Amino acid sequence: MTNESSASENPGASNMSAAGARRIRILIADDHTIFRDGLRRLLDLQADFEIVGEARDGRETMDMVDRLKPDVLLLDIRMPGIDGLSALQRLSASSTATKVIILTASDDKNEFVQAVKYGCSGIVLKHTATDLLIKSIRKVYEGEIWLDTHTTAAVMRQFAMQSSGAAPAPSYSKQNRERSPLSNREREIVVLVAQGYKNKEIADKMFISEQTVKNHLHNIFDKLGVSDRLELALYAVHNGIYEKPME
Repeated sequence: MTNESSASENPGASNMSAAGARRIRILIADDHTIFRDGLRRLLDLQADFEIVGEARDGRETMDMVDRLKPDVLLLDIRMPGIDGLSALQRLSASSTATKVIILTASDDKNEFVQAVKYGCSGIVLKHTATDLLIKSIRKVYEGEIWLDTHTTAAVMRQFAMQSSGAAPAPSYSKQNRERSPLSNREREIVVLVAQGYKNKEIADKMFISEQTVKNHLHNIFDKLGVSDRLELALYAVHNGIYEKPME
């Protein structure tokens, strides 16, 4: 372990805030020192966050996850030696309970898809507003999947293309509709979720209340046996419900 990394670790710090609530233990993995320092300063301002360490490459990241057992790992997708995707793949194959948010400046859809396949809990672009990054950490810690509208749409398009070989998945056929447990309205909502729209955006598009959207999603999850929006979006792709969003 290098001196720089050892100095940045904080395994003995308290996990409790002044109010007594458990803080979210975060490990930052990025090969750019200036970016790590800036990110740490921003996250340190949050009373419910505790930065337990900083890693500079994939091998160091895996070692620190094993030793420090952070709740959330902020993982740069491109690092020297073992890159972020390879580290993610190895961590996913291990017994770690650490949830991983991929941080990337890339717009490579194939990398997004690989990250999702390897089990990341979120993808955040590096130009994302700070408040959204902070929100993503809290949501992922609570067990949710975090993909913004742009990323979700990109991932779903790529999955659709891979599913059909060269083109988006076919539109939902009459035969599939007859077998589906979903109502027409529920299928419309599934399509919009797969395209990356949030509940309020879906409500606005369908001229219904946001609570009605939430009720529909609750019923859809129960009917299909999925646990989150990403699983629902993947269901849409693999069952031909996905439709390419209008440009």
